[in-house]
Amino acid sequence: MNAKTTLLAFLLTVPLALLARDNGAMPPSSQAPVPAAATGQGLIEDSADALSVPTAPTADQAMAAKLVHGLLSDSRYAYRPRALDDALSADMYARYLEALDGSKQFFTAADIARFDRYETELDDAIKSGDLSPAYAMFATYRERVEERVAFARDVLGQEDAFDFTGDDRYHYDREDAQWAENTAALDDLWRQSVRNDWLRLKLAGKERDEIRKTLDKRYANLAESIAELKGEDVFQTFVNSYANAIDPHTDYLTPRSAENFNLSMSLSLQGIGAVLQKQDDVVAIREIVPGGPAGKSGLLSPGDRVVGVGQGTSGEMEDVVGWRIDDVVAKIRGKKGTEVRLDVIPAELGLDTPASRVVLVRDEVRLEDQAAKSKILTIPAAGDGPDQRIGVIELPGFYQDFEGRRRNDGEYTSATRDVAKLLTQLRADKVDGVVLDLRNNGGGSLNEAIELTGLFIDRGPVVQVRESGGRVSVEGDNDAGIAWTGPLAVLINRGSASASEIFAGAIQDYGRGLVIGETTFGKGTVQNLLDLDRWPANEEPRFGQVKLTIAQFFRVSGGSTQNKGVVPDIAFPVSVDATEFGESTYDNALPWTKIAAVPHIRYGNFEPLLPRLESLHTARVADNREFQWWKEDVAQFREERDKTYISLNEAERRAERERNQEKRRQRQETRLELGLALDPLADSALDDGLAAAERNIVEDAAREKLAEDRPDPLLRESAAILADAVRLLNDDRQLSAQVLKQVDTPGHWAD
Repeated sequence: MNAKTTLLAFLLTVPLALLARDNGAMPPSSQAPVPAAATGQGLIEDSADALSVPTAPTADQAMAAKLVHGLLSDSRYAYRPRALDDALSADMYARYLEALDGSKQFFTAADIARFDRYETELDDAIKSGDLSPAYAMFATYRERVEERVAFARDVLGQEDAFDFTGDDRYHYDREDAQWAENTAALDDLWRQSVRNDWLRLKLAGKERDEIRKTLDKRYANLAESIAELKGEDVFQTFVNSYANAIDPHTDYLTPRSAENFNLSMSLSLQGIGAVLQKQDDVVAIREIVPGGPAGKSGLLSPGDRVVGVGQGTSGEMEDVVGWRIDDVVAKIRGKKGTEVRLDVIPAELGLDTPASRVVLVRDEVRLEDQAAKSKILTIPAAGDGPDQRIGVIELPGFYQDFEGRRRNDGEYTSATRDVAKLLTQLRADKVDGVVLDLRNNGGGSLNEAIELTGLFIDRGPVVQVRESGGRVSVEGDNDAGIAWTGPLAVLINRGSASASEIFAGAIQDYGRGLVIGETTFGKGTVQNLLDLDRWPANEEPRFGQVKLTIAQFFRVSGGSTQNKGVVPDIAFPVSVDATEFGESTYDNALPWTKIAAVPHIRYGNFEPLLPRLESLHTARVADNREFQWWKEDVAQFREERDKTYISLNEAERRAERERNQEKRRQRQETRLELGLALDPLADSALDDGLAAAERNIVEDAAREKLAEDRPDPLLRESAAILADAVRLLNDDRQLSAQVLKQVDTPGHWAD
């Protein structure tokens, strides 16, 4: 694999849809999360007037469509090529409708009936470069947006529309709904939507005039953002309905989008250091980048919703609910050293809750700030035995200073080098075992995944790569020696992807350590960027680029990490279901498959040990309040996600919020009684005696303390499971002989 392939194997993409929309926890690649530190996707002016409807592609765009077809139908380039025929045209048609109106709140059934004649014509449009069907559908879409916004703004002036004493519900989940029969049906849907927006702001403490002003501006912004879309945006969205039909990670990028993508992949980014995604009509934080301003502050967490953005110390706070995700990114990013103010609603609280004000100073997110970190947890003795000390290494990503490594002077930063140093220190501290925490580690350098595996095995294969055309290569560790031969556990969750899955899968295949947590994401494919200007050899970019799936990863045991992910030896209750987040949520993801295994050492076999570990784990967490609270929160989250509606009864909504607040209060009291880490939000967030600004300041400080002090029950339980394994194997020679029976190597777990 070349350096470019390795570098791009695990990267997230910039947004490519007209309006990003969340259909679960992980949006499709055409609506992918956006690094808030990166440059937002720009809009290119075309020759048409700014408010006119784009009607046709340029000559360059027509040629680009043909070039994309040439790539995606050629097995020399595409890992899974598909013939561009009527069947694929129907798939494209459905995806284009999804990109335009995925929530089915603009088009009517009559519109769809009129569009249906294009269902089997889009393949011919791509081949010929005549994309008039796509532009015709977009023109209708823009009309419908203008109509809906006008209706919503009219509802704001109807005083009798905002009575919240009845049994009305707003059915917001319309993924499986039928298209609205007519305009009257859309009116009913939008009236309830506006009422829900109003009620949210009312419950958050806003007054009537402020609510009307905020919502009127919100809806006007929606119409304006759609009106400002240009032909390039329409073209990119339509071509991506084709690219995404090949597989979820294949995308087309216009020249401007390609430039922004490359900027966003820089190892030094200016912004707050967070990855954002669209969640219903708000933008949520999907990931905190270690070492960035957001991470260092401790004030933000994954799942928090951003509802307002302000510039500097006194710039106007802009309501960003309902905005395009790239527009929100553009507001949050900025020059190093400047301030940005965010109004944030924590993930655990409803959108009815008053927002907290968070102030961050934009900065560069540097590679060295994302370095692995370690700590030691003391696990109380079981019975009369001694306490056990378990080292924990938190690895946020498989990073590497590629430029530094190319200098070949021995001075460069990498995940493997940092972890090796931490292992040396933990050995000096005489820990009894090591937990490598890969939760929410989305990947990075393939080379680092291989070299990191080499710290825990002697020599051998780590991953197999099957390329387009079927050739299989084996990548492995060729350096003799092991940095840590002692007890090892790897902690994973659904957010562990790509390089994390390669590492965890190798550790499991070698029997080198326990794998604990949730089934991983399941991304087992490799992407590369292909420049469409390479064939005409243009000096200036004209045709854009394609991010193309070119290979698939397989474990040394032969099974792929694709789709199924890595299944843990000891499973925790899943916080995010496989139907909501992960590769399996994509309807056209490459399926799991298997190839021949390659010979490799088996250091151990944990199967005889797992039942006893499960039993001890179950008994222990039954009395662990933090673990049980976490399970309760997961169950409540699932229950809420299963709903397709929300009540428009004000008393019911207030009662629900009060129940959640009371639960937080009770947990805080229990923590106080037991001397556990405090949750100061439970005290501060409900103090109605504080002025709004004062309450925000108190809540911000509380969140910072909470981020530092609140227990991590999953990490601690993982350490306890590893401690159980060490104790059981030390105490039972017969069991130890079964579990640690090596094939070709001296005994391990005996550092």
